[in-house]
Amino acid sequence: MSKYYRLKDFLSEQDQDRIPMTFAEIEKVLEFELPASKQYPAWWSNNPSNNPMTREWLDAGYETESVNTASGKLVFRRVKRGRDGGGSRGASASAASRQSSPRPRHPGFGFMKGMITIEKGFDVTKPFDDQPWDQGYLGEVDRK
Repeated sequence: MSKYYRLKDFLSEQDQDRIPMTFAEIEKVLEFELPASKQYPAWWSNNPSNNPMTREWLDAGYETESVNTASGKLVFRRVKRGRDGGGSRGASASAASRQSSPRPRHPGFGFMKGMITIEKGFDVTKPFDDQPWDQGYLGEVDRK
């Protein structure tokens, strides 16, 4: 059990879909201070491998949004009822649930997949050496 379990319990008991909280209110729920990394927006990301506290709010069915580290405020937004279905099926079932329902991708993601082919043996990290860099397209030769 994570030391942040009180946050999951608190969020699971809420009926609202949006729960604005301050960092101080979260610390009151947890009954201890948050780490110094709370000052970084990345600490509040919804990546389940980010930190143990992230898994607690995700398992409760919430994601963070409107994180303002300067003022110490954020909003927990319900994305679905608790990830473990309201019952306690155990950590492995919760992890399996998390992996089986990934966040949907934007329709523009990967829209060019399969449209570009790189010739076998071509090193994409190597600079082009077929023309000097100051000649050719918009180089000195083309400006005449």
